[in-house]
Amino acid sequence: MSDLFTEVYNWLPLCHLLNDRVLVMHGGLFSESNVTLDDIRKIDRNMQPPERGLMCELLWSDPQVQPGISPSKRGVGIQFGPDVTKKFLSKNKLDYVIRSHEVKANGYEVAHDGKCITVFSAPNYCDTMGNKGAFITMKGRDMKPKFVSYNAVPHPNVKPMAYANSLLAFM
Repeated sequence: MSDLFTEVYNWLPLCHLLNDRVLVMHGGLFSESNVTLDDIRKIDRNMQPPERGLMCELLWSDPQVQPGISPSKRGVGIQFGPDVTKKFLSKNKLDYVIRSHEVKANGYEVAHDGKCITVFSAPNYCDTMGNKGAFITMKGRDMKPKFVSYNAVPHPNVKPMAYANSLLAFM
């Protein structure tokens, strides 16, 4: 069964383009300054993510305050500055990059002159972080993001993995 799930995950999209104006992904931007949407479309998706390159950076990179690129503190992907975001958006005629991959206190953070948005939808991540979760809506021609934050709710009184035996019946 796990092989089937792995195969399905290997075919999920790496990112999504909204109205040809907003690129949504898990991680962030790239160490190379000339990456286009066509380069992203050409990534061989049906594989486990490599430790470097476009797929890796799309999945694991994070924004930083200072300009330029830096090695990632995570040891995979890069950190990219507002100048990198501005150049990528301009080159690809986009308005925003929306990404996740980092816990934010209010569930979201707007950075890089409003053009790089992090949204994190899991409130109280791992039951320890105390953060809010958030989601974004973008409607109309202006595609201006609107944010909704929310708190965690109590867990149901179910022992961890109590449902596991019923799942094993499907295997």
